[in-house]
Amino acid sequence: MSKVTVIGATGFVGPKVVKELADRGYEVQAIARNVEKVETSEKVTATSVDVNDIDALAKVLEGSDAVISAFNPGWTNPNIYDDYLKGARNIEKAIEKSGISRYIVIGGAGSLYNQDNVQLVDTPEFPANIKPGATAARDYLEDIKKNTVLDWTFFSPAIEMHQGTSGERKGSYRTGLENPVLNEEGRSILSAEDVAVALVDELEQNKFVKKRFTAAY
Repeated sequence: MSKVTVIGATGFVGPKVVKELADRGYEVQAIARNVEKVETSEKVTATSVDVNDIDALAKVLEGSDAVISAFNPGWTNPNIYDDYLKGARNIEKAIEKSGISRYIVIGGAGSLYNQDNVQLVDTPEFPANIKPGATAARDYLEDIKKNTVLDWTFFSPAIEMHQGTSGERKGSYRTGLENPVLNEEGRSILSAEDVAVALVDELEQNKFVKKRFTAAY
């Protein structure tokens, strides 16, 4: 595997995934609405394409060995629920059309289950401002579980995901499946940099094909 396309390459996690891939020697095609924000290099090229144009996206994807999607229509988007599901479903269709089989999609932590077997997004304390987007990601998880064509993996980040000065790359983490990975203080924490590490590790190791997984320190 040598070429990977990252969709949503200028968001919160996308740039970290692009950097991690490039640092490990992959050729990266970074797809973003605003390609000027992509840090291009010898390993990284930037492409702008509408994810809802299935034919155009499929054509752009041709030649890649895998796709990692960090697609998000924007947390402040008043139509985030519908726009997320539409975009995610169209990305899935375009990947199938392109002939690529390996697909890793970043969803949310909201679909993880607490100790009472309730999904976090359905708990009273879940933040109202991100609930529509988190609900969309939860519902898309149920969608992609039905896909028998792609070698998909759905990643739910830690509940607390940090970036910047507190977001160092440790290169280590613990994984789980349906429940948050908690530390000794009962917190689920992972930097965006180490989210990227976990995703590229999964790309290389294929431990969670046709499964959802999560990771935290």
